[in-house]
Amino acid sequence: MVDRLVDSEANARRIASVEDNFGTSGVSLSSANRVLVGEGVLTKQCRKQLKTRQFFLFNDILVYGTIIINRKKFNNQHILPLNELQIVTLDDIGDRQFGWQIISPKKSFNVYAATNSERSEWITHLRTCIDSTIKRGERKSTTDPAPAWIPDDAATHCMICTKSKFSAMNRKHHCRKCGKICCNPCSTKRLLMPSQSAEPVRVCDPCFTEASVRQSAPSVRNDSSGDDDSGTDTGPAVNDNDTETDAPPTTFY
Repeated sequence: MVDRLVDSEANARRIASVEDNFGTSGVSLSSANRVLVGEGVLTKQCRKQLKTRQFFLFNDILVYGTIIINRKKFNNQHILPLNELQIVTLDDIGDRQFGWQIISPKKSFNVYAATNSERSEWITHLRTCIDSTIKRGERKSTTDPAPAWIPDDAATHCMICTKSKFSAMNRKHHCRKCGKICCNPCSTKRLLMPSQSAEPVRVCDPCFTEASVRQSAPSVRNDSSGDDDSGTDTGPAVNDNDTETDAPPTTFY
């Protein structure tokens, strides 16, 4: 089906529409042999809460962004190459149902569909497109994948020392290497992780120690400044609290 859509007028129109909906906040998505395979609204686990995001699956990349106007205008565009992605199905736990984990060197996170059948459809198409990129001989990244951050509400105490209780004065921080929630004294070090940032990023003490054994000269910087550690998905999200009961169904072409 993907081969049938390559160079088709319908595919070109769909890609142009996605570009237009991101406007100046996004980059051009047109590329030779690129096909828009499907699109839909999914719920993404962000640091503080679940948030709705619009996802676009192409035959070589996965694109998603923040919904800002009637699900027709988006910003905060993110692009993940499929040749770097891994997909892991998540068990249904409480209100976290019909989910899977997207794992990549740049960013990893959990997403949830509205129904089990929708999850199955997304996972099937994602894995098919990932397998196709590998068969085409596109290099798969050997960089360690980024961790999926543990949500803020999952911990009341530091997951490293287990003694420090979080409060308005004792802020939560995330280790960029393991994704655990830790207090400032347990995460004063930084490591250079090029797949995530051009600058050294915060890590917990155990991860720093482990990396120090493997690296002769890790990039380090003490940090007790309390800089904003909010991580991903900043920017406006007008409908973050929407239930999305009227969200359009996922469409695969």
